[in-house]
Amino acid sequence: MSEPFSVRVTVRGYETDVQGHLNQAVYLNYAEHARWSLLQAAGIGQTGLVRTGVGPVVLETTIRYLRELLAGDEVDVTCAFEWTSGKTFKVHQELRKADGTLAAEVTGVGGLLDLRERKLVADPAKVFEELATDAALFGL
Repeated sequence: MSEPFSVRVTVRGYETDVQGHLNQAVYLNYAEHARWSLLQAAGIGQTGLVRTGVGPVVLETTIRYLRELLAGDEVDVTCAFEWTSGKTFKVHQELRKADGTLAAEVTGVGGLLDLRERKLVADPAKVFEELATDAALFGL
């Protein structure tokens, strides 16, 4: 896959702080929205995950704020997975204004939790590959 998965979001006024900037916590919501949108585009829904007995978990998140986002701004939120040989994976995300200006970078470490055992599954890439109708969206 040449370009990372992307979804467009419009900053809503109620998501801004007193300075008129997008509230810092909302960046996490946008990143989460892009991740779930990727899962849906790949053919994986919450019902299917629960039926399989797994659920995605976020273990670590870092946000770099680079440019302000204001109410009415249209933002493209990307999502690209980086796979390792272990129980975790990395997710790289960018929030770019419609003009291409990089507003923020979100990087995270995630895993798939076995919902019965309450432990991370050994090979999350394999599970995503088995569940997805389009595993290429995950870089698999």
